[in-house]
Amino acid sequence: MTDLPAGLPFDPETDPPVGPRVDTTPRPLPARIPHRGASVDLEPLHVRHATELWQAAQAPGAEASWTYLGYGPFASEAAMRTHVGSFAATHDPMAWAIRPHRTGTADGWLTLMEIFPAHAHIEIGHIWFSPRMQRTRAATEAMFILMRHAMDDLGYRRLTWKCNALNMPSRRAAERLGFTYEGTLRAVLTVKGRRRDTAWFSILAEEWPARRDALLGWLDAANWDAQGRPKQSLSAFRQ
Repeated sequence: MTDLPAGLPFDPETDPPVGPRVDTTPRPLPARIPHRGASVDLEPLHVRHATELWQAAQAPGAEASWTYLGYGPFASEAAMRTHVGSFAATHDPMAWAIRPHRTGTADGWLTLMEIFPAHAHIEIGHIWFSPRMQRTRAATEAMFILMRHAMDDLGYRRLTWKCNALNMPSRRAAERLGFTYEGTLRAVLTVKGRRRDTAWFSILAEEWPARRDALLGWLDAANWDAQGRPKQSLSAFRQ
């Protein structure tokens, strides 16, 4: 079996080679419940969030935040409301509105999606942050809350992050959060009339504890000064 790709797990007792045995118990589906954090709350997305989300989308620079999503920007509050109402009614993706404590308003959304309980595989995606939420502690904590929910509470074995391969902020965010780049699927989608190559990233169950602990260390109140700035970067907490 020396011609197998380096690092590819397999059961040494089989010939030809197959993957190692895993726990085949189906994982639970996410529930439409709120999640509370130190700097942000996640609320199951509802049409009542539409007005605040519309207002968040009017901030300077917000139009660029829709570039790599399959929807938006929206021409009117009514159009935003229609989208939110439809989005809130789906179970995959399952969406949460993000309410940073600093603003007290719904300033974005994110989802758990591509949910495969039998394969213990789930994805975090459909992430939209208004400009006032981008690059904040609340943004990182919002993502971490769902990552921890998927891996610790629900016990999924694989957590995925996908993005347009040209979306460099998303790629940097994935790497910062501890996802491993797996490769790019070429011309896999057409989005807003344009070719989309999709970059894939993942965190596996055996990798998760180290990623979780680094994020917990960075988010801890002791790492933040009175002006709301981190004293150390996330990379300082990685083992």
